[in-house]
Amino acid sequence: MGIGSNLSYKARRRWSLVILLVGLPLYVIAVVTVLNLIGHPPFLVELLVYVVLGFAWIVPFKSVFRGIGQADPDQESPDHAGPDEDKH
Repeated sequence: MGIGSNLSYKARRRWSLVILLVGLPLYVIAVVTVLNLIGHPPFLVELLVYVVLGFAWIVPFKSVFRGIGQADPDQESPDHAGPDEDKH
């Protein structure tokens, strides 16, 4: 089970925005700062580190982002209106 597995759709949606708008830039700053402190490794090593760390940040948050691009599963869609309701 992940971090967002018990959160509602709306809570996961809000947390995903916080993670993308606040957490990700902070993560990028931290990674660049640490790599600058340890010196410049060879280009391919540096590229590999950036690629690995570029994907590593998502692992703990996978369950928060799962299904965020889909429609809210708790909200009734207009296509499922009852027989007594008008569809205009």
